Amino acid sequence: MDAMRVRWFPLIAALVLGAGCAGGPSVKPVETLDERSGVTVGSLADPIELVQSDPTEVFVAGKRPSFALLGPVEWDQMGVISEGLWIHIAPVDARPIGDIRAPAAITLLLDEQPLMLSAIEAPQLGREPYKRAAPWGHAAYFTLGTQLLKRMAASRDIKLQIRTQDDSIIVYSAAADAPRAIAEYMKDRGITAE
Repeated sequence: MDAMRVRWFPLIAALVLGAGCAGGPSVKPVETLDERSGVTVGSLADPIELVQSDPTEVFVAGKRPSFALLGPVEWDQMGVISEGLWIHIAPVDARPIGDIRAPAAITLLLDEQPLMLSAIEAPQLGREPYKRAAPWGHAAYFTLGTQLLKRMAASRDIKLQIRTQDDSIIVYSAAADAPRAIAEYMKDRGITAE
């Protein structure tokens, strides 16, 4: 009987330790080295998903709502740090989105307070820090700084407002745990909340 306990102990210990680790945040920060450029990239393991806030017309048509993805990115080029906010829009309805990099095309709403986003050029890497969810979608990088990260982490509600080519507005809402993911990213990057 004691020999059997000794054989099962490593398996039980591994299961207990694994269960303890599984309770962490589902969106965890990661850091990778882009071998082609030598740039160290900090990001979330998976981007934050936002779902179309008012999908009534989509449900009537029998389609699923449109969605968007966003995620903070830090590029470290031999000690020179730059940041960006990656946004990917994947519409499923017939309204054409147009160029999301155009001025006033995307507005970030933090607790219903609008912030206009400015498109930026990201460093040329071997691959993007986040995987696009749909090949027909639109992706771009926008200005991101410490103050905006802090506001996102302190917000109760994160939304994106997209202006389509016909001047209609589509609003995408993030899940309630999105600010926690941003706070975790800040902690991992050494950015304090004060």
